[in-house]
Amino acid sequence: MTAKSKSTSKAKTKKTRKTPTQSPKLQSTQFQDFTPYKAKKNEEYMNPAQVDHFRAILSNWRLELMEQVDGTVTNLQEKAGALPDPNDRASQESEFGLELKTRDRERKLLRKIASALSRVEDGSYGYCEETGEEIGLRRLEARPIATLCFEAQERHEINEQHYSDMDD
Repeated sequence: MTAKSKSTSKAKTKKTRKTPTQSPKLQSTQFQDFTPYKAKKNEEYMNPAQVDHFRAILSNWRLELMEQVDGTVTNLQEKAGALPDPNDRASQESEFGLELKTRDRERKLLRKIASALSRVEDGSYGYCEETGEEIGLRRLEARPIATLCFEAQERHEINEQHYSDMDD
């Protein structure tokens, strides 16, 4: 086989390799496996079917995050050990640090999910906390913990950017 044909076969091999699935860290802040809600014509906003849909999304997301937290604790306990090489220890501590930062973000996310589930129960879920307007089904499916409608969120971000620019 010539050098050219070897490189060609390697290129083909690279193309046919399966891509790895998402790592748990990427999945941790996302929710998956739900069927988008199909609104019927003239359907009332946040009717019982829609409320049940979002309650299921939020509950499943919370369960996914809790399972990952349990996995992290187990993982940290299993890997924790006195490694003889200082470089290995440093790498392990760095990995642990990243893992703990991720879990801290998830802990905050779990609080937001709990808050959203509370709003589902009290009937305020799906309505903007600032204006009282409908947040919208598609926005809620994209970000189930949203508390502001698109326009209010945009104003909030502009104000945040404006005030952060003043600090510079």
